[in-house]
Amino acid sequence: MPEPSVLRPAALAPGRAPWRLPRVTPYAALLPMALTVLVAYIGGVLWTLRTSFTNSRTFASDQFIGLAQYERLFGNERWLLSLHNLAIYGVLFIAACVVIGCLLAIFIDQHVTGEGVLRTVFLYPYAMSFVATGLVWQWLLTPGPGASFDWIVDQDMVIYTVVIAGVWQASGLVMALMLAGLRGVDPEIWKAARLDGIPAWRVYLSIVLPMLGPTFATVLLLLSTAVVKLYDAVVAMTQGGPGIASEVPAKFIMDHLFLRSNIGLASAGAMVLLAPVLAILVPYAYGRSRRRQGAR
Repeated sequence: MPEPSVLRPAALAPGRAPWRLPRVTPYAALLPMALTVLVAYIGGVLWTLRTSFTNSRTFASDQFIGLAQYERLFGNERWLLSLHNLAIYGVLFIAACVVIGCLLAIFIDQHVTGEGVLRTVFLYPYAMSFVATGLVWQWLLTPGPGASFDWIVDQDMVIYTVVIAGVWQASGLVMALMLAGLRGVDPEIWKAARLDGIPAWRVYLSIVLPMLGPTFATVLLLLSTAVVKLYDAVVAMTQGGPGIASEVPAKFIMDHLFLRSNIGLASAGAMVLLAPVLAILVPYAYGRSRRRQGAR
């Protein structure tokens, strides 16, 4: 009579792994997301790029006009003003969020009493929509009888009120990311610093913060994309006013797409707005891939 091992199925033979699903299964699970990216995102970008070279108005057109839409775009004072406002907002918003977020993270990193409550309080504004944030700050900044703080109705100062609202909302996110990075620092560094008598502020400035390069890169990426897509807060707070003093590119694009029925010009604006996003995202993705290869 043959040995039992001879009659054992090949899949259950000694030294062989039990039956598994085909290796293609994980890729099949990712297929819907891949199709969404290809069709909705990449397909949408390519369609927008094509439309920006046509004379499309209310409906899409196949009449190719080259770079004429881009010439009209950069000859439009409203578009140039929106870029100027976005540059002011971007510089002040990113700088203020990084500084305030870092200071809050360092403060909480001292293991203060009520740390959990403070984290929740500082992070809560980020859970609010930009529309709600804009409305709240509109109510707070609307000048009342005898009030002297009237930035929200001042054409020269209104963009700074949008900066205030944006910083209030996003600083908590920076705090959370930086705090996670600080909590990952080796405690031995602090022990060595105490033995050498190095002040805590010097340790943070010279040792700890330079170690958080990847965290800073993530923060800058998130804040930069938030700057480019700025729309909700402006609409909720100022509607782009007074006049067009607080106009931003995203609002310019949406107005020309839905209100002025100029698909071609709106598409050209969208492609111009996509350029800084790619300029930020591509080097970031490349740097991450190089770090992963180096880690191997």
